[in-house]
Amino acid sequence: MTEQSQTFIAKSTIKAGDLDHRRKINYNIGKYNAVVPKGKEQFADINLAKERAKNVKWRAIETLDLQLETFELNFTKRGGKVIWAENTEQAIEAVLAICKEKNCKTLVKSKSMVTEEIHLNDALEKNGIESIETDLGEYIQQLDGEAPYHIVTPAMHKSKEDVARLFNNKLGTPVNYTPEQLTQVAREILREKYTQAEVGVTGANFIIGDIGAVAVTENEGNARLSCAFPKTHIVIVGIEKMIPSMTDLALFWPMLSTFGTGQTLTVYNTIITGPRQPNETDGPEEMYVVLLDNGRTDILANPKQRQSLYCIRCGACLNVCPVYKNIGGHTYGTTYSGPIGSVITPNLQGMENFKHLSYASSLCGACTEVCPVKISLHELLLENRRESVQEGLAAFSEKMSWKLWKMASLKRGMMNMGNGDIKTRVVNSLFKGWAKHRNSLDFSKKTFNEMWKERNKD
Repeated sequence: MTEQSQTFIAKSTIKAGDLDHRRKINYNIGKYNAVVPKGKEQFADINLAKERAKNVKWRAIETLDLQLETFELNFTKRGGKVIWAENTEQAIEAVLAICKEKNCKTLVKSKSMVTEEIHLNDALEKNGIESIETDLGEYIQQLDGEAPYHIVTPAMHKSKEDVARLFNNKLGTPVNYTPEQLTQVAREILREKYTQAEVGVTGANFIIGDIGAVAVTENEGNARLSCAFPKTHIVIVGIEKMIPSMTDLALFWPMLSTFGTGQTLTVYNTIITGPRQPNETDGPEEMYVVLLDNGRTDILANPKQRQSLYCIRCGACLNVCPVYKNIGGHTYGTTYSGPIGSVITPNLQGMENFKHLSYASSLCGACTEVCPVKISLHELLLENRRESVQEGLAAFSEKMSWKLWKMASLKRGMMNMGNGDIKTRVVNSLFKGWAKHRNSLDFSKKTFNEMWKERNKD
């Protein structure tokens, strides 16, 4: 058992029994569940919309090399610069080189899961650059020294009282401040940072091939300020965020809003096509797009796992997952949690260290049902399990246990042997890992085969 899996089991055991944590999560996800059906009403046929979204992403991923080259060609025509990063090290090296060139001391950053993936804040801090999260949820998490808890709502696990205590401890605000007052305090602090920052960093919800642009979706306006105030704007984005045409946004923006937050459309939706042009008064003087691979082409090369690259990071699968709702986002120990995180993390960071995530599922299929781009998440979790066995990552005891189970299952005489207490003791002794976190298996005194024969012996 790897260190990551041991940590996961230990943390999940504690979190599953934390009733206060469960109350907060159920409350926040309950609010989400109440508004999503309303958002879906904007679609005449939600299943048809999901099918079309899947087909667009299928086209984008199947022709990803051509789409990315088209994006680069169109983006650079307007003075933008594209940097191709194969891994975390190359992405960080590129960002630090730009910051050094601009003599950057302060950097403002909009919410971006891919910058969490490469641990950009840590790298900037080590190089003497102050990096400020400008999304309110991310700012709360940064103050608390925690990673995001959720793909869409980073501080979902905190109540308003938790945030008030945090602000009191870190910023000296009164402990009885309301959410509105706390938001105003954060706004005043962040507005000053926007004017000080030499560089702004954002992610991108979509990369648009035919016009060479990035699309950013948000509710607070912080991303717009992060890319408009500083003289240099850096976009760091995974290559899978590609869509072929700007017209595809007419489908993807409402889909992302509905499945992400239950809105018809998010408050701010921005298309950025490059740095400030000669006839424009707003925007950065320079704009860079860092296209990050970091294991994504490995997923692309796997025909069965490839569909996981369709993900638009709406977080819907997390909100319905019974495992996520019980153990929380931080327990996974990865950037991407929940069902989609359990699917892609073993393929991005190594099956050996993260295969256990594919077993952290009830396989109920709720994640597949809600996915707006129809990724078969529960089937991909099973595929991960199969691949881990094929790679020889199963323990010897596990292999032997299943071999004995298979032998017994194929022989009726063995299946009927030692019914009741004997079979129960033998199986529970073989599958100790099962009983450690679940109830012990308890076999009946007679098999169905024996009961059927007795019933029909005449």
